Amino acid sequence: MGKTILDFEKPIFQLEEKLEEMKESSASLNIEKDILRLETKVAQLKAELYDGLTRWQRVQLARHPDRPFTLDYINLMTEDFVELHGDRHYGDDKAIVGGFAKLGEYKVMIIGQQKGRDTKSNVYRNFGMANPEGYRKALRLMKLAEKFNKPVITMLDTPGAYPGLEAEERGQAEAIAKNLFEMSRLRVPIIVVIIGEGASGGALGLGVGNRILMLQNCWYSVISPESCSSILWRSWDYKEQAAEALKLTAPDLLEQKIIDRIIPEPLGGAHKDHKAAADTLKAALLEELADLVKIKPEKLIENRLEKFGSMGVYIE
Repeated sequence: MGKTILDFEKPIFQLEEKLEEMKESSASLNIEKDILRLETKVAQLKAELYDGLTRWQRVQLARHPDRPFTLDYINLMTEDFVELHGDRHYGDDKAIVGGFAKLGEYKVMIIGQQKGRDTKSNVYRNFGMANPEGYRKALRLMKLAEKFNKPVITMLDTPGAYPGLEAEERGQAEAIAKNLFEMSRLRVPIIVVIIGEGASGGALGLGVGNRILMLQNCWYSVISPESCSSILWRSWDYKEQAAEALKLTAPDLLEQKIIDRIIPEPLGGAHKDHKAAADTLKAALLEELADLVKIKPEKLIENRLEKFGSMGVYIE
């Protein structure tokens, strides 16, 4: 994992390369102390770099091509996953995956946006951008979970809903709006997890829940930094300033009470160790489920409405 090196990670990568060269030469040269000194320096540099990331750098980590996606987490966290297909109206959207699975002692419905790893798979998954049939498939699966009284877990990772003409013709806005309405009154627990990018209504279409969790190096906002920059400055060149202004990272959103909990990632990002990231997320999900399954359906709905109704600031 982690073959792609981001610009701000290059100093670490260069030191690690030098360290490997020294280790290969250590048999013929007496440089154990130098190796130990460089290992300490690399560890310190990593800690300083990843603790002090800017908002734009976290956006870059959220988009890292080696990050675990929804199906990676499903495979690592759950057992007996049975994927379900189609919206029973138009077709099967490959940008959204979902089905029943066993998470620890709980049987759950798990649904998420799925990107591809290369050009071919990204075209197949439409780069994680769902069409209306994707949101309708997700809603069908949520209603199925409600029928069998199983908790719902959704995973958000999308650059946005698909903006194509055909998506609008098939009712993109209506499909997302209906999901918001139906998720607000679903009679089973809903846990939302932001695992990568959470852009605009495309993410919010799966984002109404009793608990909102967010991995450490993700972003969640009404608009991407690039689009914000292009609107305000007529150029993408100010995307870093836009990211700072949007306050779209996990610590920002926890402070604003948009999310409830930050899930720590392995040092350097979830792409560095998929299993460790999945194990941490699984433990958090099991904790949340243990609390939520005890709550009566009417109270779950009431709590959900209060949660989203209290977001934001307004003056009468």
